[in-house]
Amino acid sequence: MDLKIEDNKSKNQFETHVEGKVAIIAYEKDGNTLKLIHTEVPESLEGKGIASQMLKKVLTTISDSGYKVDPVCPFVKSYIEKHSEWQSLLKSK
Repeated sequence: MDLKIEDNKSKNQFETHVEGKVAIIAYEKDGNTLKLIHTEVPESLEGKGIASQMLKKVLTTISDSGYKVDPVCPFVKSYIEKHSEWQSLLKSK
């Protein structure tokens, strides 16, 4: 499944539409950092890998834009811990 990700800036969330439903990754912008605060996939779409596919594309978009990531959402934090190629995006503490 090739997901199309949109940045809905008015709602501060990345979105993808699948089977008539919307999955989101919500964020807060803090200077040159995006705090990824919440990931939500409709229950009927769970278990299809949508959140992981979506997050990979969101992280690519963030990387391409020169931003850093503050993974507030537990799912995002866990994903980055398991996929070391994204750890360079983490905001320095």
